[in-house]
Amino acid sequence: MRNGRTEQAVRRVVRAVRLDLSAAAGSLRRACARPGRERDLAAQALKAALAAWLAWLIAGWWLHAPAAFVAPWVAVVLVESTVYRSLAHGLQQLGAITAGTVAATAVGLVLHSTAVAMAVVLPLALLLGHWRRLGSQGVYAATGALFVLTNGTVSVPTSADRIAAAVFGAGVGIAVNALVRPPLYLRDTRAVLRDATEEAHDILHAVADGLTSGRWDAEEAGAWHERALRLHRHVDEARSAVDWSRESLRGNLRRRGSVPLPGKGYDDAIAVLDYAAVHIAGVTRTVLEVAAEDRAAPRPHPGLARTYARFLCRTARALRLYSHSLFDAAREDELRAEVTDLRATLDTLRQELARSTTGHPDDLATYGTLLAQANRLTDHLLASAG
Repeated sequence: MRNGRTEQAVRRVVRAVRLDLSAAAGSLRRACARPGRERDLAAQALKAALAAWLAWLIAGWWLHAPAAFVAPWVAVVLVESTVYRSLAHGLQQLGAITAGTVAATAVGLVLHSTAVAMAVVLPLALLLGHWRRLGSQGVYAATGALFVLTNGTVSVPTSADRIAAAVFGAGVGIAVNALVRPPLYLRDTRAVLRDATEEAHDILHAVADGLTSGRWDAEEAGAWHERALRLHRHVDEARSAVDWSRESLRGNLRRRGSVPLPGKGYDDAIAVLDYAAVHIAGVTRTVLEVAAEDRAAPRPHPGLARTYARFLCRTARALRLYSHSLFDAAREDELRAEVTDLRATLDTLRQELARSTTGHPDDLATYGTLLAQANRLTDHLLASAG
């Protein structure tokens, strides 16, 4: 029995390693084949290595600086994902290292015991690391203090050399990130926006297909609702990507005035997607409640379900056209025409819902919810397309 479990564990590990190697090989192929996230990551890794090498070459090999090891260490961590972040984090890191170094030097010169000096300085340095102005770089206050207290005799010249090396390394890291293929993320922003829109489109089509074919079982309706709830995560990713793109253009020499800053259209797209996600979740929740096995009220008749399915299909197409129109002005007229047809479909749906009302409280609640969600989605798309 134990041998069998061991073999199963080994097979799982081997399978996991194979999957990881396959994923790594796929990432490498994509990095070589076309621009994308994988190529950006590879470029940043090579730039970080270049920054460390240059910092050591100048500080250690050429200048023989006493604390040369600090320069490549700071340089490699400051090749950040954006030029602006490199500069901001560089200033924060230098502030943290300087504060920790100065504090450790002062205490070390007074207390001639490393153990006692650590006991005094480290709590202060760690508390300083939580200062909001130092951000994520606050931990380097404690690191700077440790370098002082654990590296032989404490002296002012030695500490000054470490701070100077840190300043030099930060300059090299920031310069390499700003001058050598500074990162831009507009491509990723557009891809994430389109992915979120396509997911909204696919959810609406899946629900429409289910309504048209009469598949109203609770399991499938539950799957639609789960996808609709996850759509909010896609919208959050798109919002984060827009912010990331704007930051990547700040201080970026690759922009050269020809790459526009993501404007209001991106913010409008996020707002539309966010609004759509809320109401798609509402639609799928209503469908799930209607499909529940313990529901006593009858379901909408097939004709009404098909009309609602047509409305969902038109909504899905309008969302997709809206996303395309952000990057292709030629699609704007097509979007306006589609939204006009969507309004006509909504009017037909409203009439059928009015005729289908039986007076049953559950029916009134279901039809009212479906109509309210349809009205809100249409109004928002009309306003966005206008």
